[in-house]
Amino acid sequence: MQQESAAEAAHGGQSPIKTETLADGKAEMQHGPELSALGFSPAGWVSLAIVVIFLIAFWKKVPGMLTGGLDKSIAEIRKQLDEAKALRAEAEALRQEYTNKIANAEKDAAAMLEHAKHEAEAIVAKAESDTTAVIGRREKMAEDKIAASERAAIAELRAQAAEAAATAAKGLIASKHTAAADSALVDRAIGSI
Repeated sequence: MQQESAAEAAHGGQSPIKTETLADGKAEMQHGPELSALGFSPAGWVSLAIVVIFLIAFWKKVPGMLTGGLDKSIAEIRKQLDEAKALRAEAEALRQEYTNKIANAEKDAAAMLEHAKHEAEAIVAKAESDTTAVIGRREKMAEDKIAASERAAIAELRAQAAEAAATAAKGLIASKHTAAADSALVDRAIGSI
């Protein structure tokens, strides 16, 4: 019975729900009379309020505004998606272009490297042949200088020998040749002409 009085106190002295304790110790709830106002139960009032709210919403064209707002949002989202697709296509085109440029740059770099190798090989070969030619010319010049020096030395020796012979002959002729022998030689030379 204490439960019953507590429920009455909570509802202002009138309890719509009553509980009774049975002999086996279980409590049983009993519903009292339902409250009503103007012939409507609380659930009826809630239903009536929902119907009135829906009628006002339709009268104020709220569904049209909602669908219009949703349509605008959908159109804006579609526009953004189209822009994103266009940007993506543009980005893909740029990526492809730069990929091609990178591939071409790598090919150009490889071609330039190969060309540089060939040029370097050609320069080395030309330098080797030029070096060989220069060495050959220098050897020839050295040989020519040596030969010229030999000829000059031989000519100088011959001149010295001729001078020594002439001096010796002059000395011999002067010592052994007399004026009478001279005149006989001159006469012989004139006679032979």
